[in-house]
Amino acid sequence: MPRRAPTVLLVVGFAVLLGWYAIYTQRVIAELRREAARSGLMSARVFRALSDPSEGASTAALLDLAQHIREIGVPVVVTDPHGVPRDTANIPFVAPLDGPQMREYVHTLDAQNPPVAESGIGTVHFGNTPLVRGLRVIPVLQGILLAFLLAFGVFTLLTRAHVEREKVWAGMARESAHQLGTPLSSLSGWLELLRSRTPEGAASPVLDHMQSDLDRLERVAHRFERIGRPSRAQTVNAGDLVERVAAYFRARVPSLAHTVTVSTQLGDGDLTVEGDAVLLEWAVEALAKNAIDALAGRGGQVTLSAHALPEGGVRLRVADDGPGVARELRKEIFRPGFSTKARGWGIGLSLARRIVEESHGGRLVLVSADRGATFDIILPRWS
Repeated sequence: MPRRAPTVLLVVGFAVLLGWYAIYTQRVIAELRREAARSGLMSARVFRALSDPSEGASTAALLDLAQHIREIGVPVVVTDPHGVPRDTANIPFVAPLDGPQMREYVHTLDAQNPPVAESGIGTVHFGNTPLVRGLRVIPVLQGILLAFLLAFGVFTLLTRAHVEREKVWAGMARESAHQLGTPLSSLSGWLELLRSRTPEGAASPVLDHMQSDLDRLERVAHRFERIGRPSRAQTVNAGDLVERVAAYFRARVPSLAHTVTVSTQLGDGDLTVEGDAVLLEWAVEALAKNAIDALAGRGGQVTLSAHALPEGGVRLRVADDGPGVARELRKEIFRPGFSTKARGWGIGLSLARRIVEESHGGRLVLVSADRGATFDIILPRWS
């Protein structure tokens, strides 16, 4: 998921909840106004009936009151002196008056409001209006909104701290690349001077290795310059990339005691992907370096491979036959700063995952293997 996705989801969720809260409160306000209007009309009718001396005026007032109760939606159950239900209004179900469901509902209404008893006549059991039930939701909504605000505040602080760390890391990397530029230029000049003063063939292999290491340092400095910048979109041949990384390490791994063998396997099909060759090579080198370090003191085999996937894209694999990764550590190895080596910095795997997933839309995973550790880089053909 893109890094901005959680922020967008949180903002959208808060906006939707806030909009719903605003609409809901407006509906509650409108219902309060209707309730006030109905109450005023009922009071006027009752007072008019009380002031009317004609026969039947009081009965009409009672009927008016009963009708008003039905209109405002108050659930009512009227029971006789023996507690047997005799009449109902606004009951949310259909059941016989003398049934157990109705008797149980009487207890529910009594829990909401105290019943009104009239000696010798019966008891009126009544509940809350829909408006009251709706008002109870508002504190819940306010609590949810407050929780959203707190979550958004905490998320903003954490994101800001993360961004600040990213800026510091990118700035330090670029400054390191800048500082390396001068000594690298000097070393290049000294190397050319050595070539000019050394007889042909006398120390050519040594100078060639020195030149290779110098080129390597220049590539590393160039990589540091790329940190924090958008990745380039160029056609990259994954097979050539694997061969370059393998050739570099093949000349530098132990070849006498505890021999480490670096081999490559290239599959058939189109192995080109769209990406940044400099960054992708860095990611593969980080995996290969980890594999070689895992074989230190014992020797073994490191295999780098590239295969086209049937669904499209390319799989780069770095596998070794070393001790592997303990099960309890598999969820920790990609965390920045985590390392099983005494002097490890714990940034190789986390940097590789960042390059693959955030810059190229791919996946870097540790896959199950019978022996050793196997890492797969899955890259889409075109991002």
